[in-house]
Amino acid sequence: MAVAIVSGSLCSCLARYLFLGILASCVIYTTVYQLSSEDLRRNAADYIQRGGSAFEQKPTFDVANIHYSPQQLSFIGTDKKERLVDEDFFLSKAYANSMQPSKVIPYYFKAQKAFNKEEVTITTLITENRFGVFKKLVRNYRGPISVCIWIRDDEEKDQHFTRLHELYNEEPLLREYVDMHVVVDKFDFQLNMWRNVARLFARTDYFMLLDVDFHICTDLKAYLKANPIAMDLLRQGSALVLPAFEFKDEIDGVDSATFPTDKKVVEKLVNNKKLMAFHSAKFAPGHAASNYTKWYMTDEIYQVTEFTWKYEPYVILKKEGTPWCDERFVGYGANKAACLYEIYISGVDYYVLPNDFLIHQSHAYPESKRSGGRKLNADLYTAFRDELCFRYAKAMFFANELNTPKAANLKSQCSKLKGFVNAMAEFADMWPQSKALDHK
Repeated sequence: MAVAIVSGSLCSCLARYLFLGILASCVIYTTVYQLSSEDLRRNAADYIQRGGSAFEQKPTFDVANIHYSPQQLSFIGTDKKERLVDEDFFLSKAYANSMQPSKVIPYYFKAQKAFNKEEVTITTLITENRFGVFKKLVRNYRGPISVCIWIRDDEEKDQHFTRLHELYNEEPLLREYVDMHVVVDKFDFQLNMWRNVARLFARTDYFMLLDVDFHICTDLKAYLKANPIAMDLLRQGSALVLPAFEFKDEIDGVDSATFPTDKKVVEKLVNNKKLMAFHSAKFAPGHAASNYTKWYMTDEIYQVTEFTWKYEPYVILKKEGTPWCDERFVGYGANKAACLYEIYISGVDYYVLPNDFLIHQSHAYPESKRSGGRKLNADLYTAFRDELCFRYAKAMFFANELNTPKAANLKSQCSKLKGFVNAMAEFADMWPQSKALDHK
């Protein structure tokens, strides 16, 4: 009997230490991953320069050799001496968690206009089949845009570059407002990597995560400029949400020139069953936390209070300090939700703008290209949420932030994960603050 008790205790002890060993390995990996990528990406736009005015720029990419790049980065050390680093080498580390090899060409074309640091840069991503709707976005916004353009590295890439130059020459506003960054590789749909490229090289303090086929229906720039509450929220690091809509009949969503520009008209169209919250019929959790019922009734900015891990709104964020989109998500499904989830549990609160809104411009969805990645990304997202909760709980513990308002979002979300709550119980002696994670 005594032997059985000792054996049971020994097994229990070994199991516990095995679990702690695995958990420690996960935390160490994710911490190294976070630090190495964050330091390299910070202020990279200041390091990389492209010569010549927008009207004189020529291709910086040799289509005969994907590894060719004449660009170097200049770093000035504490000894005031200049040190040069190959741009390709630097960027291969900055995007080390994406699929490689991948050729990133920042500022392939650079906007001629100088932007105020307090402006909001739209960051988006396109492939050649979205060039037409991208021109509409540029004409509508007439403000800073940082776009990542993916070109497949195959025998037709010369033609794709030619088409990119044709696009640039067709629309004069591109020269004025748009910084174009090109990614050349063989990998479809590295959506979060492309989002990070567009954000990294944005040249203002705030950026908007926007899909290219959404039309901004109001004068967003004027509203933000005139609204000190909204700008103060951005300065302190909060996120601003723009509610998104779509037409019930796709034909009504083709021509953005016919879209409403007034909130009251939107509400009328919704009541008449012509307009609805984006994807409310296909995937309601994607935007439900924006609380459309409240939006119709208020003219004041309000906080998102029912955040879920499936929430994926279109947001304006502060460039510095906001977590990056995890580049392990490749293909469709969960990529943007994972990005916004990490931003939220890091301590960033979400607020909904009361009078500005977006409407989706109808286009065909190639479901055959989307379905394959959804299952894989769904499985990855499940593990990813546990990983994030461990990482941020550890970071906030060592920063003495677990019992501060910054940890409120982490507590509300991570306490819903059974594995995380059980694991935290194992650290009750080491981390007394972790008891605060028990949300009951």
